[in-house]
Amino acid sequence: MNIAFQCVMIAGVLPYLINGISKFGLKGFDPHAPRTSMEQQVGWRKRAHWAHLNAFESFPFFAAAVVIAHLQAARTDLVTVVSVAFVVLRVLHAVFYIADWAHMRTLAWVSSLGCVFGLFLISL
Repeated sequence: MNIAFQCVMIAGVLPYLINGISKFGLKGFDPHAPRTSMEQQVGWRKRAHWAHLNAFESFPFFAAAVVIAHLQAARTDLVTVVSVAFVVLRVLHAVFYIADWAHMRTLAWVSSLGCVFGLFLISL
């Protein structure tokens, strides 16, 4: 499996890891209504939950871009660099979200979206 495909796997697992962070040591979690329980959280737990949701939202577009780049036989070295950058930026996005650093979070989000567009451009 090439590095870009490994990045797809990491990006696919990332939302679950973030979700685990949001629930770590959580008291009063209702497994019968998990979404309600998480939306009632405050502070860093709620932001971690939102980061978890955002990670799911970004994943399909990235995965499609990597697959399309592969199908178009785009330069592997470029696809690798951009894919790794995407994963790093998404991890930073989650860290910044949980830390409540809104401007840095936005910068990481915009940059990760730029990586996805870059993958599509590399595929032309």
